[in-house]
Amino acid sequence: MRIVGTKVLDTAIRRHRELGPSIAAWLTIARIGKWKNLNELRQTWRDTDCVRGRTIFNIKGNKYRLLAIVNYTSQTVIVKELVTHAEYTKQRGWNR
Repeated sequence: MRIVGTKVLDTAIRRHRELGPSIAAWLTIARIGKWKNLNELRQTWRDTDCVRGRTIFNIKGNKYRLLAIVNYTSQTVIVKELVTHAEYTKQRGWNR
């Protein structure tokens, strides 16, 4: 897969230093991935869901959520956002 939007990851690592190794692992796995669909992706990265057209990767034991658009045809992952689990829940209004 080709990864687009790595500046989002760099910014998140600057805010949350403990993310460095987890993001490095995610990047390594994503770059060698050749997934054709969500089910194939889940065989590699089990804690992944698709919500409203975005693929959500649980990072660092579900402490963080990496939101991306995965285009299986072009083999591209567009990183959109990386937030804490609490921020994700609050942004989506699921804590009401």
